[in-house]
Amino acid sequence: MSKKLPVLIAAMVLAPVAMAQVGTTLKEGAKATSEKAQELGDDVKASTQSAPASAVTRAKAAVHHAKAHHAAKKAKDAAKEVPK
Repeated sequence: MSKKLPVLIAAMVLAPVAMAQVGTTLKEGAKATSEKAQELGDDVKASTQSAPASAVTRAKAAVHHAKAHHAAKKAKDAAKEVPK
């Protein structure tokens, strides 16, 4: 029993940390997917619009692309932090 106690205490301390990192990974991954979908939607919309509106929509798509890239990087970094 005495050998199992330190392992049990360590598990109780590290479990919330691991769950928090997994939650962050999932949240940021979902953000990246959402932004990528918005980017693609804006690209399709821009292809059917006239020149001035198309430029605005393409700029919005570029913003979504940058946000998706940022969220994917945060998700990747959070996944690396999950204790193994």
